[in-house]
Amino acid sequence: MSAGPLGAGDLVLCAGTLPAASFRERVEAAAGAGFAGVSLFVTDYFRARGEGLTDADLRALLDDHGLAVAEVDPLLRWVPGAELAADASAEGAAFFDHGEEDFFAAAEAVGARSINAALATDAALPRDAVAEAFAGLCDRARERGLLVHLEFLPWTQLPDLASALDVVEAAGRPNGGVTLDAWHHFRGGGDAEDVGRAPGARILAVQLDDAPREPEADLVEETTHRRLLPGEGDLDLVGLLRALRRIGSPAPLGVEVFSDALAALPPEVAAKRAADSLRTLLERL
Repeated sequence: MSAGPLGAGDLVLCAGTLPAASFRERVEAAAGAGFAGVSLFVTDYFRARGEGLTDADLRALLDDHGLAVAEVDPLLRWVPGAELAADASAEGAAFFDHGEEDFFAAAEAVGARSINAALATDAALPRDAVAEAFAGLCDRARERGLLVHLEFLPWTQLPDLASALDVVEAAGRPNGGVTLDAWHHFRGGGDAEDVGRAPGARILAVQLDDAPREPEADLVEETTHRRLLPGEGDLDLVGLLRALRRIGSPAPLGVEVFSDALAALPPEVAAKRAADSLRTLLERL
């Protein structure tokens, strides 16, 4: 069987929920849990190739399990002058090794819908320069039939939905938009009403996760190790999802839970828990 294009309401198992899984393990776990798609870290693609899988093998695995690839994540090297942050993790440094051509190659190989870009640098870059770089990235991606969404991170110069949308609107490209990660949105001071005021067509990716009401002192440490499954914390995910429906976002619904406890489980168990939590949340709508 073959997967169709992903759209609003389709469920996606994001790479961060099964960070150590191989390509085959992620595909099998996602299909077993009833997801329509997966996302991939760019390093997942090159790891799979290094393990001997060809591009044809990767596409066959996806097709045989009825899965599509939502996005290749995260492109960090796309703004001139944006060097990797000094306190970046080893994983962040590995992502920074891959420029847009690697992302385009991976996306083409697996038939991905989009590229996810983020600005993870200590440099204070002019908004106009960031918007110009994003416009150029969108233009090159559009030649390959790809969308591009910009992910905001609370500890960067694009800390919230408004700042990311400002860049996207300044770039003015039809295939450009933002990633709405629930953890980043609420930890950055946002709420469901902010989402309800956003242009729906610009929210191209959604990543759902949860957290306690009170943040930890170190946001980066919390977000990379102790996120919660949807419904296990205090974030207003129901309000966020209702707002997304009202504004008509075309984004599939991903579940991205960076959690040491979840990652320690077998991939098929973690994937089922992620799917069950997301479906339970949707039932509350």
